Amino acid sequence: NQQKMVPGNLSHVNTFILIGVSDDPYLQVPLFFIFLVIYGVTVTGNMGIITLTTIDSRLQTPMYFFLRHLAIINLGNSTVIAPQMLVNFMVEKKSISYYGCATQLGGFLVFIVAEIFMLAAMAYDRYVAICNPLLYMIVVSRKVCIILVFLTYIYSFSTAVTVTPCVFSMSYCSSNVINHFYCDTVPLLALSCSDISMAQTVIFISAAFNMFFSITIVLVSYFYIILAILRIRSAEGRKKAFSTCASHMMAITIFYGTLLFMYLQPGSKHSLDTDKMASVFYTLVIPMLNPMIYSLRNKDVKDALKRFLNIPCQSLKNI
Repeated sequence: NQQKMVPGNLSHVNTFILIGVSDDPYLQVPLFFIFLVIYGVTVTGNMGIITLTTIDSRLQTPMYFFLRHLAIINLGNSTVIAPQMLVNFMVEKKSISYYGCATQLGGFLVFIVAEIFMLAAMAYDRYVAICNPLLYMIVVSRKVCIILVFLTYIYSFSTAVTVTPCVFSMSYCSSNVINHFYCDTVPLLALSCSDISMAQTVIFISAAFNMFFSITIVLVSYFYIILAILRIRSAEGRKKAFSTCASHMMAITIFYGTLLFMYLQPGSKHSLDTDKMASVFYTLVIPMLNPMIYSLRNKDVKDALKRFLNIPCQSLKNI
């Protein structure tokens, strides 16, 4: 898989080889079925959230508006990664085209950055709901929700079209074998034989800014939320207020914890094998878990699901 050099110190790479989660041939079939189940549950869960928050009149609130878009983002993130990954488990040559690799990286960046800021928007929504409940529908109006979601998608797309060309402007002249299960920035830059300092700087600044800005919003929101909860005199009131944030707190803890571990390590301490395990978590496992986190402990979603499932039953009774 060595690539030939072409004039101008650039290599012409038509395809990349993805090693995958493991290169052990005996693990390919078991891993295929494990990740097929994970992807199947992810699609079912997130499509369920999208459907319920779209059609059920009682879920037409800002909280569920943001939750619907989080489900869209989770579904998109998994779909960018999982289908190619599943195919590669079953074929001998685990290849992806040059432009396919660039598209996958771009798509991944769009959805991962969008998720970072969607979780921040949801934290702000919870802050207003608990700290200013009387003004909630005015402060977090339909117009404000649409603007926040629009800005999230525009910014994430802008990040993708900035970082992706930066990575693919590198020369790949020694190997095209990517030690990963999808095209990500770190393993791609590890293959380059040109100066990657500028690309590394752009990626690090982008990741650090995104994490700092979004985590600041989350921490400030939850600081005031905790203060507001502590001021509630009744234990029942505190419990009710806390329960409205519990699912979101669990989701952001898992997601941000994994991303901080993955992207803000010094370059010298990066282990691609460790990064692969972290990547499995936030590209495939977290999108599967989020619908469960937000629905299993949420009475409104469970009631909406019951109403949705009762529609076919009522139709059959009327036949």
